[in-house]
Amino acid sequence: MKAITYRGFGPASDVLDLTDIPTPDPASGEVLVRVHASGINPSDVKLRSGARPGAVMQFPTIIPHSDGAGVIEAVGQGVDPARVGERVWIWNGQWQRAFGTGAEYIALPSDQAVHLPETTSFAEGACFGIPAMTAWYALFADGPITDQTVLVTGGAGTVGRYACQMAALGGARVITTVSSDVKAAHSGASEWINYRKQDVAQAVMELTDGAGVDRIVEVDFAANQPASLALIRPGGTIASYASASQMKPELDFYGFMFKNVRLHMLIVYQLDAAARRRGEAQLGAWLEQGALSHAVVPAGNLTNAAKAHAMVEAGQKLGTVVLEV
Repeated sequence: MKAITYRGFGPASDVLDLTDIPTPDPASGEVLVRVHASGINPSDVKLRSGARPGAVMQFPTIIPHSDGAGVIEAVGQGVDPARVGERVWIWNGQWQRAFGTGAEYIALPSDQAVHLPETTSFAEGACFGIPAMTAWYALFADGPITDQTVLVTGGAGTVGRYACQMAALGGARVITTVSSDVKAAHSGASEWINYRKQDVAQAVMELTDGAGVDRIVEVDFAANQPASLALIRPGGTIASYASASQMKPELDFYGFMFKNVRLHMLIVYQLDAAARRRGEAQLGAWLEQGALSHAVVPAGNLTNAAKAHAMVEAGQKLGTVVLEV
């Protein structure tokens, strides 16, 4: 099979190769998926570049990308043969594994290949494993959000855009922050604040008549901590999936303590099985209903992998960069 591989860290154009390697066989409990689309996330390019602190090559050869979608072509022992021919989306394809979705085929545990309804394209399904599930978990990890007010920071981002949609579907009032009118339109939120031109805390308090918000889906904990503390309601939750501006921020412990705020630092790779099944069921229902829109950035096929990685690193895209396989 054709596969994108790398054998050392470095710039995409230097280390990514399109090579021929043997097609894997599904082991016991696994399925073999013919990949139709491979999604590229910021975590994928950081892993390939060696940008993570203390990064080491865990495997001699790596096929990148954790997200993807395709069709099950074979099953291993113990897996229902009826799954052959099923359309699926994939999660954690390359999490603690050598071979991800950047190839024509991937063999992985059966539960990591989730049913993809006909209402959703393979390219759209390749957006689901990290961005959509992160958004769902940040919003619903600890229960319903009906009638709550939710602030989504960075609503034009891949996670933020899904979070804006899902919060509204969950019955919440949604406010988001963006940096331009174009990004406000992309977020889809009806209430938004331009954080480059407005004081976010002041603007949110004005929008909520001084009440603040019940939950924040946070894209940069360090950068937004002062505003978050000012506008979160007592007993509220801040669910943060990144802190790129400062990886070890100084925490205003007593500020949050005296508001009885719950801080949830989350990473979608580590979801427990029960939470993941709940998320898969809810996402699947929304897909069946056609309730979600997806921001796909087409980036060509496997031969364009280096350019696609560069697109993600440059951050000059609105949506998930997807390779057709």
